[in-house]
Amino acid sequence: MIITCDVCQTTYHADAGSIGPDGRQVKCASCGHSWFVRADEPSSGSRPGTSPAHTTYLRTVHERQVKRSRIAALSAWAGTAAVAFSLLAAAVIQRDSVVKRFPAMATAYAAIGLPANRFGVAFENIDRRRELVGTVPVLTVAADVRNQTGRPVDAPRVRIGLLDTHGTRIAEFEADVQPAKIPPGEAGQFRAVMENPPADSYTLDLRFAEPQR
Repeated sequence: MIITCDVCQTTYHADAGSIGPDGRQVKCASCGHSWFVRADEPSSGSRPGTSPAHTTYLRTVHERQVKRSRIAALSAWAGTAAVAFSLLAAAVIQRDSVVKRFPAMATAYAAIGLPANRFGVAFENIDRRRELVGTVPVLTVAADVRNQTGRPVDAPRVRIGLLDTHGTRIAEFEADVQPAKIPPGEAGQFRAVMENPPADSYTLDLRFAEPQR
């Protein structure tokens, strides 16, 4: 027979012979509640208006299964979220490598305020000068190109753009960086000269050119 505690609904399987024909006092091992049980009662722990013992037992088993299912679902969701967060963090931290492999991703990173440097180098100590050489106006642009990685990198060509007051690119020329391979942490240099630059060019725009394929 099945005995169910009225207080905590813990169920027990009991031999009717151990209860005896006159019944006996039993105690719940879970909550300590005591009550009198008769062998001929369908549910020894039931009060008027409560479910029979077997119904209570089935309901308890069902509730435990539902609880385990919810815990499993939450664990699966948490695991998926952790994996997604790890992938997102890696995509942000390693964005330079991502953009180097997939150049089109540079636009996506820039759109969320995370510029990526897939070349591994950066401009330093930019110097721009306008002067007359004889009677010819000359624009000279020079800068260092610092290797920001822990490995040697091939120096990219530099694309020098001249912009007017509206930000429109009105002239452009290129220059090579020396040395052609820059050691880790070291800097190369470039120097470019343009004769007769546009008089209305006010802003300098330096970029690294895509390698020729």
